[in-house]
Amino acid sequence: MAAVRISSRSGLPSLLVYLGIGIVMGQDGLGHIRFDNAALTQLIGYAALVVILAEGGLGTKWKEIRPVLPSAAALALAGVAISVGVTAAGAHYLVGLEWRQALIIGAVVSSTDAAAVFSVLRRVPLPARVTGTLEAESGFNDAPVVILVVAFSTAGPVEHWYVLVGEIAMELAIGAAIGLAVGWLGSWGLKHVALPASGLYPIAVMAIAVTAYAAGALAHGSGFLAVYLAAMMLGNAKLPHWPATRGFAEGLGWIAQIGMFVLLGLLVTPHDLVDDILPAVVIGLVLTMVARPLSVVFSLLPFRVPWQEQTLMSWASLRGAVPIILATIPMVNGVDASRRIFNIVFVLVVVYTLVQGPTLPWLARTLRLGEPQEAADLGIESAPLERLRGHLLSVAIPEGSRMHGVEINELRLPAGSAVTLVVREGKSFVPLPSTVLRRGDELLVVATDPVREAAERRLRAVGRGGKLAGWLHTNGDGAGAGR
Repeated sequence: MAAVRISSRSGLPSLLVYLGIGIVMGQDGLGHIRFDNAALTQLIGYAALVVILAEGGLGTKWKEIRPVLPSAAALALAGVAISVGVTAAGAHYLVGLEWRQALIIGAVVSSTDAAAVFSVLRRVPLPARVTGTLEAESGFNDAPVVILVVAFSTAGPVEHWYVLVGEIAMELAIGAAIGLAVGWLGSWGLKHVALPASGLYPIAVMAIAVTAYAAGALAHGSGFLAVYLAAMMLGNAKLPHWPATRGFAEGLGWIAQIGMFVLLGLLVTPHDLVDDILPAVVIGLVLTMVARPLSVVFSLLPFRVPWQEQTLMSWASLRGAVPIILATIPMVNGVDASRRIFNIVFVLVVVYTLVQGPTLPWLARTLRLGEPQEAADLGIESAPLERLRGHLLSVAIPEGSRMHGVEINELRLPAGSAVTLVVREGKSFVPLPSTVLRRGDELLVVATDPVREAAERRLRAVGRGGKLAGWLHTNGDGAGAGR
């Protein structure tokens, strides 16, 4: 818990602290624990990544990533291909690695880490297009990268590139179809089948997400893509007891990150890293200064993304535990110099996480992308009242919200909903129609089941457009209301 607090205050992804704990516990540290089981590390790492992707998908807002899905898919496919090729060429010609080893390293480090991206970007106030693109890319690009690493690590060369491309396309298609199907069926079931205890809903949501991974893997598709898409559908389905479910998923995500990073720290042998520091720095320079910018520029060329956003996306390609986990694949498959590949990847991830993580907010401000470009959105949570067929909405009014100064009767909530309580500066009171709302207030709004979504849309619209929302073509989705 102290490590989480330290990482959040410093801007560093928490992986560095947990990797350090694992190293201290290892054979070169104070614990003197000898651990070299790469297969077990890979197994636990895959399991942890499933949980992390599920937690990330549950927190991904569909309205933010829907407009950027094509650009995120381009980065996850074409961008990965460009990054692998350029990075592998640098590793071969500048460091002297054999082509097979260079291709493995290029594929391993071309995946942005979902845990690092989710933890850092959600603390930086960036435009929704940038955040949505990077989060969706980090959720999508694990699948093709895993396929490439496995292909390069198996015995024998890849004979026909188009066969490999076809396999990647097929696995992604199968994983996407299964993830969407499991997510839709799971959300429909949780909405229509009442569970006997509220504490079962979080467990059911995570079980559905893990089922999506299992089904995708058994069908020879991409289980990672399946779990991310299924979790995203569940997260946007307005399920019962959602605040408790979200908190439970975040807790599991932290457990997965901590266990995975500590285990990876145990697996590394620090005194073996010295000879690989310079090659790792050189390959990292090629990756961050050449490969990633080229992949962003060429992948986003059809979408006319401003250069400021492209620059930030190039720098925000955070690496974390995922590349280190993928670096265990050649170790398990007995690839020549696989331990050196692992060491280079480990050093690269640590060094460039130290550089990129803390400087990301500064770069966003320098590019004038760090300030919120519109009124802050409201935080609305819903607790279902099943027997009363209603919902209790908890509404927080943040700084920058245009609901500040609006009277209760000016909210113009739909019939069947009403503000029943206001909490201000630690004191609660029942508001009058003339009560003026202020920044920092928390409201309790009761809404019947048929008007719950309309009440949420109206509250968000007033939060963005003030008391004249609707008349000024502002609705709850941030688009024109048309009236």
